[in-house]
Amino acid sequence: MGNAEPPPHQVVASDLRRRLAEGEWEIGAKLPSRAQLAQHYRVGSNVLQKATERLIVEGLLEGRTGSGTYVAPPRERRRMIRSRHRERRGGSPFRADMSEIGSSGTWEASSEARTPAPDNIARRLGIMPGDPTVRTAYEFLVDGKPAQLSVSWEPMAITGDTPILLPEMGPLAGKGVVERMRSIDIDVETWFEIPRPARATQEQAALLGISTGDLVLTIERTYHASDGRAVETADIVVPDRNWEVAYEFAVDPPEPA
Repeated sequence: MGNAEPPPHQVVASDLRRRLAEGEWEIGAKLPSRAQLAQHYRVGSNVLQKATERLIVEGLLEGRTGSGTYVAPPRERRRMIRSRHRERRGGSPFRADMSEIGSSGTWEASSEARTPAPDNIARRLGIMPGDPTVRTAYEFLVDGKPAQLSVSWEPMAITGDTPILLPEMGPLAGKGVVERMRSIDIDVETWFEIPRPARATQEQAALLGISTGDLVLTIERTYHASDGRAVETADIVVPDRNWEVAYEFAVDPPEPA
């Protein structure tokens, strides 16, 4: 078993990686078509596609919809850390996160009240489909450049007729979900995130300054109050070519003997 041959797509990816390292193609150059490369390596188109997609994930190549595959410029991926303590600092967690890495975090937002909850959002919030929510679309910037997108949903049954109805207006504008909910006597106790890889849509690509089809990390996040109610849910989109997302977990101290 130890002498088993690697899968064909790994063999092709390894040789393409070597050719790129040796400078066979310059940065920004277009590679031969997939059909030509498949013929060169004597493999099927599906094998060649898996090989190039692997190198796209590694940041060595980039695919351009309707155009082909190109040698990607060197990229500096910065680290975005998500941890429990980000919700304990007060103010905006995003701004605090960026401050910790020496950058300025800002955002633009647009809210719509009385937005009927789609089926999937209603399920995450524990409400009925069509129930009124406040939907807020965010474009997050780091040092003035696009870094992250988010669309959040809050049940109006919780925030309606309160000063925090709109997340970016009122006395606690931009303070973050935990602090805003605390102001109306709702104690947020837990939040969880489900990360999934995806490809950027045309709209997402335009907002993030990347290409349609580029890899992104999507994060489904939901906050829960101490009574179990979901008070906010959001879909977050982070461009993979610019950021890696790391999760930090605290270790509880030992119990007294």
